[in-house]
Amino acid sequence: MLSLVVFIVFVALVFDFINGFHDAANSIATVVSTRVLTPLQAVVWAAFFNFVAAFGFGVSVARTVGKGVVETTVVDQWVILAGLVGAIVWDLITWVGGLPTSSSHALIGGFAGAAVVKAGFGSLIASGLIKIGAFMILAPLIGLVVGFTTMVLVLNVFKHATPGRVDKIFRRGQLLSAAAYSLGHGTNDAQKTMGIIAVLLFSTGHLGPEFYVPFWVVLMAHAALGLGTMTGGWRIVKTMGMRITKLRPVGGFCAETAGAITLIGTAIGGIPVSTTQTISGSIMGVGAIQRFSAVRWGVAGRILWAWILTIPASALVAALTWTLLRLVGA
Repeated sequence: MLSLVVFIVFVALVFDFINGFHDAANSIATVVSTRVLTPLQAVVWAAFFNFVAAFGFGVSVARTVGKGVVETTVVDQWVILAGLVGAIVWDLITWVGGLPTSSSHALIGGFAGAAVVKAGFGSLIASGLIKIGAFMILAPLIGLVVGFTTMVLVLNVFKHATPGRVDKIFRRGQLLSAAAYSLGHGTNDAQKTMGIIAVLLFSTGHLGPEFYVPFWVVLMAHAALGLGTMTGGWRIVKTMGMRITKLRPVGGFCAETAGAITLIGTAIGGIPVSTTQTISGSIMGVGAIQRFSAVRWGVAGRILWAWILTIPASALVAALTWTLLRLVGA
């Protein structure tokens, strides 16, 4: 039993690593597309702040994922393993296609899909899923509104400054906004893996009578995410930073700031949101300030379809995986 638990923890950390390189673009797309940092400099910067986030924002999202999606009485090691496989497979498919989908929703979809095929829809916790579903819509909208508003404020504050001076100020400012966004990205995404590992340990009796997230799990999840971020993800960088809309340093600063505000706020509130959807909405909000047509809505439409398909697709893969595990005698 212990060796199986160790193996599943390893698979969870592999998912976290893949999450990092799949979502690296979320942290670095704007700062790379504005040429403030090179891709290598950007991923190192983002990975560092992904890890630092372990020490400042608690584990509220981890508790939501661990206890607020599937009834803990239904959860066992096979449900968790199948859920992780569903999330990993969907992440790899969309990474190959260069689509910035949500690793978070892939994980939740996989976890839920495995539970449903084992114990039916009654195994799901409706209140938790409704909250997550609501923020699938709200997170990108909040990012869009905050990005648009931040851009309006900045343009008004600097309306008398020369373009050269604005560019110089916000090239430096983007270092801070990219760091803040990576903190938000780190705390939100690493906590989802923490929640899965913690519920695995709890369901197999390794945590004792009360659910909690051990600090070693916190550190390992952030380290795996940071290492994944350092591997890059250039396919998705191009989609996020160059194809949705053309950004200058001032726009990159506003998009990253909007994303950071949204992610840190939802993390404190214990709401697992998609970092991909949040930064996409923020970039669209900043792009729309130029003119509505500045946003390439065709690219945005492809991203939207990938978002819609993520939970059902990962749930289906997880359900098939759980069924296969059962057939082979797991």
